Amino acid sequence: MNSMNPSQSQPVKHERPLSGLRVIDMSRLAPGPYCTMLLADLGAEVICVGGGRAGNPLSTFARGKQFMKLDLKAPEGRQALQALAQSADVFVESFRPGVSERLGAGYEALAKLNPGLIYCSVTGYGQDGPMAQDAGHDISYLALTGVLGALGPTDGPPTVPLNLIADFAGGSCMAAFSIMSALFERSKTGQGKYIDVAMIDGAMSLMAMHYPVWGTPILPTRGEGLLNGGNPYYCCYACKDGKYISVGALETQFFHNLWQRLVGTVVPDHMNVVNWPMIRATFQEKFMERSRDEWSTFFQGTEACVVPVLAPDEIWSHPHIRHRHPNAHAQQVPVLPRFDQQSYSAPETDIEDRTDVILGELGLSREQIDKACPLAERNRIPSRSWPPAIIDTPA
Repeated sequence: MNSMNPSQSQPVKHERPLSGLRVIDMSRLAPGPYCTMLLADLGAEVICVGGGRAGNPLSTFARGKQFMKLDLKAPEGRQALQALAQSADVFVESFRPGVSERLGAGYEALAKLNPGLIYCSVTGYGQDGPMAQDAGHDISYLALTGVLGALGPTDGPPTVPLNLIADFAGGSCMAAFSIMSALFERSKTGQGKYIDVAMIDGAMSLMAMHYPVWGTPILPTRGEGLLNGGNPYYCCYACKDGKYISVGALETQFFHNLWQRLVGTVVPDHMNVVNWPMIRATFQEKFMERSRDEWSTFFQGTEACVVPVLAPDEIWSHPHIRHRHPNAHAQQVPVLPRFDQQSYSAPETDIEDRTDVILGELGLSREQIDKACPLAERNRIPSRSWPPAIIDTPA
């Protein structure tokens, strides 16, 4: 019998589940690189191909990957990329539609060389449609899909939820899910697949619970309703120390526990909207009586769904986070998911240029390698980095 405590997180020693999978990553910015980091975390060999005007992928998502550069304007650079694709299981790119084809790295060209290749394009608006060639960012995709229009207060502009929804949930995670689905199908058919991941599509899928109730009492408009801040028992309150506490007491038993613990009077009908102004005013007054951390201790274990709102630099010292992920920190988020009640340790990060090694292993000669990645390409200064340099002093 396994005597291990299921709540304990210990590094797994055996081979990772995606060991033996080779991924060629030509994506840039955030969604593609985060997707391939998820694959690398679980053992996939991820080779990031940088170079050209687009520069290199963001180093934030570099762990577990190998990095190289190619000059795809040169025939030798394209030939080297095609050789890489022939050796790969998965190819990921995030250029605007048509760019990969012009670089000799489109799906049709690579699939002829490797019929089993899973080819994933990650873009904002998708491969077709009137806006397919338009520039955009996470905020653009949220705006177009109605997500942004549902976030924020009634008396102000929509609130931007970082770039978590379209970039990472609708883009990266949907791409990783799609890639694994295509690999499973390939295990049965032997055939590769082209995957068109559009962040607007992912954002729309994430709204499956919310589109149908828009304009109803559940979600009447921005800032009003059950789940977007209009509900006094599903929102945040300021505390005595200026910090915030979150309340998520949606279900009857949770609201009863919250009210009785915090107020101690007859519990009102929390599902009657008429009572909401009174409930909100009561909570606002009560939560100002103590500090955030005092309230956190006060409600611990009470089944009231009251949790402190932690700043990003506070979470690493929280007992629960520290217990689940003792080795995680701001520069190293946990490897997910956990398997058999255990987690994998984060792979090492090595951003050294491995162009010579990777192309040499494919059988290219020294002359071919130098033409595929000339000195000018190797010394090119990246056009972007993270975090960017923000100037906060007067000009």
